[in-house]
Amino acid sequence: MTNRLRHSLLHRLQFRESWVIFFVMGFIMMNFPFLHIFNKPDTILGYPLMFLYFYLGWAVSIFVIYLFTLAVSHTTDKSPENKQP
Repeated sequence: MTNRLRHSLLHRLQFRESWVIFFVMGFIMMNFPFLHIFNKPDTILGYPLMFLYFYLGWAVSIFVIYLFTLAVSHTTDKSPENKQP
């Protein structure tokens, strides 16, 4: 079950459109509307919302990049040029 889910996820991340979509989403999330939403004096566990927004967004973007690198390495492992006799 998990192998099938992993293979499906890696296969979907190979599309060029998903690279563009994640780039545009990251760009939009660092612009006015979202920054204005999280620029409040409220805190969660003593941390300001803007601080949490930046650091959680940073962690999520690193995880997405990690998934993309898995997808790229997964496709290069299956290419016939890389197979050794």
